Amino acid sequence: MPPAAGGGLAGSELRPRRGRCGSQAARAAGRDVATETATARSPKRPAPLSSRRFEAAGRWALLALVTLTSFATRFHRLDQPPHICWDETHFGKMGSYYINRTFFFDVHPPLGKMLIGLAGYLSGYDGTFLFQKPGDNYEHHSYMGMRGFCAFLGSMLIPLAYLTVLELSRSLPAALLTAALLIFDTGCLTLSQYILLDPILMFFIMAAMLSMVKYNSCANRPFSAPWWFWLSLTGVNLAGALGVKFVGLFIILQVGWNTLSDLWHLFGDLSLSMVTLGKHLTARILCLIVLPLALYIATYAVHFMVLNKSGPGDGFFSSAFQARLSGNNLHNASIPEHLAYGSVITVKNLRMAIGYLHSHRHFYPEGVGARQQQVTTYLHKDYNNLWIIKKHNSNSDPLDPSHPVEFVRHGDIIRLEHKETSRNLHSHYHEAPLTRKHYQVTGYGINGSGDSNDFWRIEVINRKFGNRIKVLRSRIRLIHLVTGCVLGSSGKVLPKWGWEQLEVTCTPYLKETLSSIWNVEDHINPKLPNISLEVLQPSFPEIMLESHLVMIRGNNGLKPKDNEFTSKPWHWPINFQGLRFSGVNDTDFRVYLLGNPVIWWLNLLSIALYILSASIFAVAVQRGAHLPVKVEGLSQVLLRGGGQLLFGWMMHYFPFFLMGRVLYFHHYFPAMLFSSMLTGLLWDTLLRLCAWSLASYPLARCVHVLGILTLLLGTAYSFYLFHPLAYGMVGPLAQDPQSPMAGLRWLESWDF
Repeated sequence: MPPAAGGGLAGSELRPRRGRCGSQAARAAGRDVATETATARSPKRPAPLSSRRFEAAGRWALLALVTLTSFATRFHRLDQPPHICWDETHFGKMGSYYINRTFFFDVHPPLGKMLIGLAGYLSGYDGTFLFQKPGDNYEHHSYMGMRGFCAFLGSMLIPLAYLTVLELSRSLPAALLTAALLIFDTGCLTLSQYILLDPILMFFIMAAMLSMVKYNSCANRPFSAPWWFWLSLTGVNLAGALGVKFVGLFIILQVGWNTLSDLWHLFGDLSLSMVTLGKHLTARILCLIVLPLALYIATYAVHFMVLNKSGPGDGFFSSAFQARLSGNNLHNASIPEHLAYGSVITVKNLRMAIGYLHSHRHFYPEGVGARQQQVTTYLHKDYNNLWIIKKHNSNSDPLDPSHPVEFVRHGDIIRLEHKETSRNLHSHYHEAPLTRKHYQVTGYGINGSGDSNDFWRIEVINRKFGNRIKVLRSRIRLIHLVTGCVLGSSGKVLPKWGWEQLEVTCTPYLKETLSSIWNVEDHINPKLPNISLEVLQPSFPEIMLESHLVMIRGNNGLKPKDNEFTSKPWHWPINFQGLRFSGVNDTDFRVYLLGNPVIWWLNLLSIALYILSASIFAVAVQRGAHLPVKVEGLSQVLLRGGGQLLFGWMMHYFPFFLMGRVLYFHHYFPAMLFSSMLTGLLWDTLLRLCAWSLASYPLARCVHVLGILTLLLGTAYSFYLFHPLAYGMVGPLAQDPQSPMAGLRWLESWDF
């Protein structure tokens, strides 16, 4: 790690260290120290043992104070309000699903929700509360265990950040200032007090960052027990971060970049043999790739093992997936394996939440294409979902006992006859009801007799012509023989004349999309032997792949909720707009997610100031400027330690500009952790430089102490002003001049 200034409030002694990050500075510092020692009258004596023990005790006492303050602020009024706040309605409900073993769908990986469910179970919650909507009272239900678990992890963010900055800077004041910025931030406090994924995610991100920094500090002792411990713990925390939310990928990228830089440095060390380099590479592959991947997969294994009952998430997954869920109509069912002519089937679209191919005895209204029978998709089981598969050129009954069984194969030309109305699935050049440039799909004919527009070619994705079609497993497309279009669903909701079911079209665009891919689910054919669907159930790798595809589609399809404020990434660092957690009216108990503006704007200023100061030092170092020992040590802290924190902020912030999904204010908080750590390190370093430059003045040593105390007291006072945002407000809104918060509404966009 980089050399840095001393550890106490008044200490400023340079401590050069060996290792990957600090070797160059240590050598430079060593040369200057040697020169100064040669000219000194007497060598500096080492500190007495009692002094070192006292210093160590002081460090532990300060860490304990920081930790206790963090827990005190996070657990204060944790039971208030005693009703659902914001996204507790989702993640509390998902915790209930785990307790009840009911399958559900969410766009995030399962680890965070599993931990919430486990916390609820261990604290006596029975999983019976419905979590229907924000504002519903918890009444007699035990919710404090789940809130307490999230508050515990939210409280741990502060000591983790404290230790990270202490390791990067070797400065207690820098670490203490960082801790104060996070303790007194109303936004971090609010996110930590409710049943949410954010404190769990941020805990693993900060734990991974600390582990990485600690492992870097052991670079001069490779393959020692501490080296292995911190390297392995980094991998564990990376798995945890990704297992809570996919944005955990950002800390993985940061650790990956650090690892590549580390290996590149080792590769340039000619004193190391190729065998040693191979050991270094193998250790990192095992601890930072194999171990996190194994743990990540294990969370899904537990997830699928626990959630084995049919629930609200069934419809988002394939028929084969649903067959493994107890209570689903496909579970333990027996049906013929291969599709044959004469079979009665249901056809399910593979796009999420589209449903089954459906028709009914209602025609398209006048002026909407041809006035023929409607064809739609429908999410629920229904007799109108049943179709009979027939040959395109034969009206004979395939179920006649005298006729041999003939299987449907990839590339066959078929007709689909609606069982309830005896009309064929049909398309023509009339425009679809809602989607322009798509063709209308209808039911046409009488008792199965129609025309050539009823003919479809059935194709199996990634299969050869002539292959049989498997129920549940085969992914099929239906190509209209006359127009060449592909049967699909636009997902658009039809008007009341279409019973608000979803539009089915025939698209002339032949690109493979999930909306035009189907599978056969129900399959009835008395001439074929039945097999248990357990034979057709997907393997664990297939379940993993499908669940990730569904989650990715769900993330991309996220839309704003009714009456909910969304935000843009440029809003976040400036604290432009908060988010209502609870309450709207002056009679409500109101909680408002908003960062402490003093801290957030200080962080923003610090980022700009860091870029300026780091650029100056980088240019000076590159030009070979001779810096005094003290200044060189502080410059290395600024460039190396601060550089890691700036990179972390960038990695957790800028990717959101590239995302097409809906975004919310709380997405910025992982980046805010890094900006706060950077602020603590930067101001401590700049104040030390100021004190050094004023060394000839009598009060020079007070500059650093007074600067740190001013920042600490300023952030504490700002928390005193804005703490009602986190702990709750009742009474007039801030727009009312009579409100105690009226003078604190510094921006018009703040709606508290």
